[in-house]
Amino acid sequence: MKIKSQRDFWSGLLFLLVGLTFAWGATEYQFGSSAKPGPGYFPFSLGVLLALLGGMVLFKAVTIESAEGDPIGPIAWRPLLVIVGAIALFGLALPRLGLVVTLPLLVFISSLAGDEFHWRDALISAVVLTAGSWLIFVWGLKLTIPVWPVFLA
Repeated sequence: MKIKSQRDFWSGLLFLLVGLTFAWGATEYQFGSSAKPGPGYFPFSLGVLLALLGGMVLFKAVTIESAEGDPIGPIAWRPLLVIVGAIALFGLALPRLGLVVTLPLLVFISSLAGDEFHWRDALISAVVLTAGSWLIFVWGLKLTIPVWPVFLA
């Protein structure tokens, strides 16, 4: 077997492995039925779909020739670490600082991962995401997510 696209091969393999892992992990939960799905129904379905997508990308990587084999470039460590750090900070800060402080903080820190940073774009994204998250999760779904910092509540 000759790999004709390195990018497609490794991304397809990653999708396949992550999808199978999620589908396998979801078997620990009750499935329910299509009319009344249980907690394992949705993650299992998504895992299977992701694995199928990975299989299709893998198939493409070994059958369709690409320019110079689509080599994989160097790993972009800075954006990877900035994004992972911002998400970890979000998880740690949300219970103490609330949604209205933590989500804009996540947006601003994550915006620093790219090569182009514009305050106006980050501010608009932060406002829209914060308002949308409040509407969907706090008001619509009635989840108990702290909205305001602990010292203001």
